[in-house]
Amino acid sequence: MPLTPVLTKRWLSPQSWSLRSYEELDGYTALRKALTVAPGELVTLVKDSGLRGRGGAGFPTGLKWSFIPQGDTGAGAKPKYLVVNADEGEPGTCKDLPLMMADPHSLIEGVIISSFAINANFAVIYVRGEAVHALRRVQSAVHEAYQAGYLGTDILGSGYDLEVVVHAGAGAYICGEETALLDSLEGYRGQPRLKPPFPAVAGLYGSPTVINNVETLCSVPYIVLGGAQWWKSMGTEKSSGPKIFSLSGRVEKPGQYEAPMGTTLRELLDLAGGVREGHELKFWTPGGSSTPYFTAEHIDVPLDFDEVAAAGSMLGTTALMIFDETDCIVKATLRFTKFYAHESCGKCTPCREGTYWMVQILQRLVDGEGTAEDLETLLDTCDNILGRSFCALGDGATSPITSSIQYFRDDYIALLPEHERAKLTVGAAQ
Repeated sequence: MPLTPVLTKRWLSPQSWSLRSYEELDGYTALRKALTVAPGELVTLVKDSGLRGRGGAGFPTGLKWSFIPQGDTGAGAKPKYLVVNADEGEPGTCKDLPLMMADPHSLIEGVIISSFAINANFAVIYVRGEAVHALRRVQSAVHEAYQAGYLGTDILGSGYDLEVVVHAGAGAYICGEETALLDSLEGYRGQPRLKPPFPAVAGLYGSPTVINNVETLCSVPYIVLGGAQWWKSMGTEKSSGPKIFSLSGRVEKPGQYEAPMGTTLRELLDLAGGVREGHELKFWTPGGSSTPYFTAEHIDVPLDFDEVAAAGSMLGTTALMIFDETDCIVKATLRFTKFYAHESCGKCTPCREGTYWMVQILQRLVDGEGTAEDLETLLDTCDNILGRSFCALGDGATSPITSSIQYFRDDYIALLPEHERAKLTVGAAQ
């Protein structure tokens, strides 16, 4: 499968994170081009490219930008903000951190162009607290950009001003949820807000705000340089462009692989050397632990937003965790559920209580002390969480449980004591 890197083209360059290396490979060329056109034209360009958010939800980026009110530019008008969600915390996901480490200036250039497009003069890059290495690298790149005149007042003589602040979070998974991130930025405890109002109307400090993922913004300069049609020449009709896929688990060469949207797991496994020698694929996550599992039968599903959804899961953050026949799906699901129980902010009852009790039941099953009723109790609990939480954390916590029971119910039953398994056999016979 011939692949020409776009998002990762600078990663192997000497000191790829430096301004000098960035400028040698088209760095800030897109910014110069963007500053010569009207902001509205940039919004239209990104709309036409079909770029969809790379943070998990896949919402059309240009459409999100267009929600920002542009008519109110008078003295009493509220300022507009751009917030970068760099709080990468989805288990299995590792794409934004490598981008910030290897090519931080592509993010900064994307931030400047995007801020200009929505008429924002202040932007925040919210980096996950534990990612100290990435935080320092982005801070250094921002400093370089200020020194070179790419940030600050009258950028490149255009008359456009932009201040960028790099903010370190405190390491809470919930702050990857955009409204919890905003609360954290404002100095409050990171908890999701009830929507509406949406951030485009009342976001940071109650002002119109666009929140974009790192990979989304890193894509913008390439669209400005190459054009919408060039971007759409990669990927699929409704999911355009290249994407960074994180492969981990039972593969020979785990890592980040850039490929067009719509690439299949079979093709990605070819790049990653396949499942480890002597073993077979059993189950995998297409978009991180908060997406329903896929099985070996789904190896040829095109990995784009629509095809993955049609097959019963979500593309999410394209975090492909690969498991083979030696892995117990119940233990894997317990591990994920413990994570969600720990990371629940506790604001809403279904998520706070439901994740706690699901951990207890799964632990009982893994310990061989489960009951015949436990499977139905798990599914009933999931049903009471799904769609009833403030944010998607509750929904995500149910995904591995419901999908694992759907595809591997026998694996759960095999962990039951013999007398409990007998109850299920009798029930099935009746």
